Amino acid sequence: MDDKAQLLNQLRIDRSPIAPRRLSFALKILIGLLVLAAAILVWWWWLQPTRQSVHIAIATAIAGDNESSNSILDASGYVVARRQATVASKVTGKLIELDIEEGDHVKAGQIIAKLDDSNARAFLNQSSAQVGYVKSALAQTNVNLANAVRDYKRQKSLLEGHFVSQAAVDNANTTVEALAAQLATEKSNIVVAQSALQSSARNLDDTIIRAPFAGVVTVKAAQPGEIVSPGSAGGGFTRTGIGTIVDMESLEVQVDVNENFINRVQALQGATAKLNAYPDWRIPAHVIAVIPTADRSKGTVTVRIALDEKDSRILPEMGVRVAFLSEAESHASKDSGARVSAGVRLPPGTVQLTGAATGTTTGTSETGTVFVVHDDTLERRAVRLGTAKDGFTVLSGLAPGERVAVGDLSRMKDGEKIRIQL
Repeated sequence: MDDKAQLLNQLRIDRSPIAPRRLSFALKILIGLLVLAAAILVWWWWLQPTRQSVHIAIATAIAGDNESSNSILDASGYVVARRQATVASKVTGKLIELDIEEGDHVKAGQIIAKLDDSNARAFLNQSSAQVGYVKSALAQTNVNLANAVRDYKRQKSLLEGHFVSQAAVDNANTTVEALAAQLATEKSNIVVAQSALQSSARNLDDTIIRAPFAGVVTVKAAQPGEIVSPGSAGGGFTRTGIGTIVDMESLEVQVDVNENFINRVQALQGATAKLNAYPDWRIPAHVIAVIPTADRSKGTVTVRIALDEKDSRILPEMGVRVAFLSEAESHASKDSGARVSAGVRLPPGTVQLTGAATGTTTGTSETGTVFVVHDDTLERRAVRLGTAKDGFTVLSGLAPGERVAVGDLSRMKDGEKIRIQL
């Protein structure tokens, strides 16, 4: 009976109330940290300043050739390099290595080619052996001279005791003087041999061709296996040079100006250049010099013009058209530090006038301020203005395609974060 009762008790369902589980201490800390982080996030969001909403305007390039109004003379010419060289070796030899291709950039002193140096190296070895030979002969003469001096002293002492004749002493002295003269000759031979060794070493170095200055290879004129002869041009596989290197930093423009209008051009005069390949790109420039001679057949005078902008798109022998600016425009450009440009057009509400403003949007102010938009940040920028009937013409300080903020410019600040409103 006891066993049955025990079994029945095991099968009975326990309906006593379950005690609630207590949260662990670590879980309580985690929940508290989450609540605190949420509170901090809400507080930070609440304190964030409201970003100003602005509209965007795009600076558009002014169509047409606007610099013509400031130009007093136009001329055509070409881009030329003041520094270029056809590189060749100093000696005639067979080209065995060529390390340049058209378009390669090279540094000053860089090895660009090598000639066959077997003959030059053989002469160098011969000269080195000759130096060793004359040094050995000099050492032998030194030994013979020292022995002759001892013999002369010995003969001289024997003469005092009347054991030898005066002729024996004289012969010993003659031997010393002859060896001394031979020693001086062999010292001169060493100088000659060392000079020949230096010459052989220089001839060996001449088989290595280096770039004379930093630049770009424009012409590759030889191939390995050809004979390079800088002295004369031969047929077949004989070349006078291996290639042409141009210093791109020395590029300038040369134009021919009609001699009837050369009085309008002077040194340091402002100008703008337009490449035939990029007719919409106006490059600021200035006159370097007027070449003091005229071409009788063409009736023109050559003018050298420096390009104030360096760009990889500018290549030698490109066609270019140059507009020479008036003296007033040249001085205005230099005084303001702005480059001469056709300018861009902006709508009203994009420029804050800072010069002699009239209070209208006719663009009569000489200077102004715009806010250029970079992603979601404003950049305050000063610009130089021209005249326009509707909106503004910006002559400098703003490039075509840049985005400008439209709105109440007095409320905008440099570096301010904004929200772009479409």
